[in-house]
Amino acid sequence: MRLSRLIAVLDELYPPSWAEPWDAVGLVCGDPDQEVGRVLFAVDPAAAVLDEALEWRADLVVTHHPLLLRGVHSVAATTPKGRLVHQMIRNGVALYTAHTNADRADPGVSDALARAVGLTGGLHPLVPADDDPRRGLGRVGELAEPATLKEFASRAAAGLPATAWGVRAAGDPDRPVRTVAVCGGAGDSLLDAARASGADVYLTADLRHHPASEFTEQDGPALVDAAHWATEWPWLADAERRLTGASKEAGTLETRVSTLVTDAWRLHFEGAL
Repeated sequence: MRLSRLIAVLDELYPPSWAEPWDAVGLVCGDPDQEVGRVLFAVDPAAAVLDEALEWRADLVVTHHPLLLRGVHSVAATTPKGRLVHQMIRNGVALYTAHTNADRADPGVSDALARAVGLTGGLHPLVPADDDPRRGLGRVGELAEPATLKEFASRAAAGLPATAWGVRAAGDPDRPVRTVAVCGGAGDSLLDAARASGADVYLTADLRHHPASEFTEQDGPALVDAAHWATEWPWLADAERRLTGASKEAGTLETRVSTLVTDAWRLHFEGAL
């Protein structure tokens, strides 16, 4: 399948116009006229992911995180990102990114996260898009059966890929939980929206000490904090399924979801207290 056709399919599934103004999405590297037979899906455009792509002989890597988020004046092979660009060009590997446009899609990153942690129905955006209330940032949904905060956090940990970061919870361990708000990736900017949603708990990543501490001092949801990479990884299988189901031509592709853990944190130790 020609790369230009694949780009058109991906742009239809995750329109670049849905991305934040500061974001960098779409085709990063690759010749639109090249043929694609194998597609690898990964969260990060990391060196280890490219190694996997080369070993598997992938023609295209689709990632959630951008390689070149900020403007650059050089892609010389003297920098880690420059080396990746050179390796991709030399080996004929294209790179495509769907980032905040995939966050806002329906279904998108947070839909996959919601299912991974046990939300079964009634999903709706935490912050609806202005032009379409069916899509937007985050999701709010219901558990099939009520659980305590401790039980929910444990189930969330079991439903997400394992990382050194793990899953942490703030709030009364015995607090009843039924309505859950989630946001894949860094979601502390949506804390007020989570409170306004009426959710019993808000699950996201990268929660900082002071905002989390102040949030839990007020009436509102309990907090569950997971690794950034882990909250976005479930989306890869959705993206794979949507791409291959988009057309008969796309269905002939060989696809693969990378299981490499590219979360930055590698070690975790408990303190003495």
